[in-house]
Amino acid sequence: MQNEKQIIITIAREYGSGGHLIADMLGEKYGLPVYDSTIIEIIAQEKGLDLSKLKHFDEKPRNRLFTRSIDGYSNSPEDVIAYMEFDFLREKAKSGESFIVVGRCGSSILKGYKGVMSFFITADMPEKIQRVATEFHVSNEDAEMMIQKNNKSRKLYHNFYCKEKWGDSRYYELTINTSKIGFDRAAEVIDCYIKERMGDDWAEHIAR
Repeated sequence: MQNEKQIIITIAREYGSGGHLIADMLGEKYGLPVYDSTIIEIIAQEKGLDLSKLKHFDEKPRNRLFTRSIDGYSNSPEDVIAYMEFDFLREKAKSGESFIVVGRCGSSILKGYKGVMSFFITADMPEKIQRVATEFHVSNEDAEMMIQKNNKSRKLYHNFYCKEKWGDSRYYELTINTSKIGFDRAAEVIDCYIKERMGDDWAEHIAR
């Protein structure tokens, strides 16, 4: 169709903020695939690799103590997996497919492709603690430790592979605090923003 519109929604998120849930809401609303840890599953299946080993290094920062580069090539499994994921996303973007990507430096590596819109989801610590503690059946103290550990890992991962800094509002089109408006309303805000950018009837002409 000549009037098809490609849209790529990138969602970076703090741990416990509900960013992934919002991505799933938008994916269901628009009928778009949501690429997250499923990228590794697809890659493992296509290349015949051990999924359990790949998952251990997915969206993780490089371990500098056990990494070295030879002739410009890294022996870091984190690097190998990161670049496989980046290549996967770029190929999807080049193909004209519309999709949603959670994390994985989407806002940076897909910058410049037509129809890319980037969002960052945050939340206040008390709400993040409550959500993580409830979801994983842990104490508030353990939940806070999980949040700090995962956010540190995401920040190190993103800042290593990208020029743009993780969580810096200058590099996202919208930053939304789910503690203030909730998950449903956050998804609605993103939907309204997309309509402003693409037109009210854009979903009828979405490229799939």
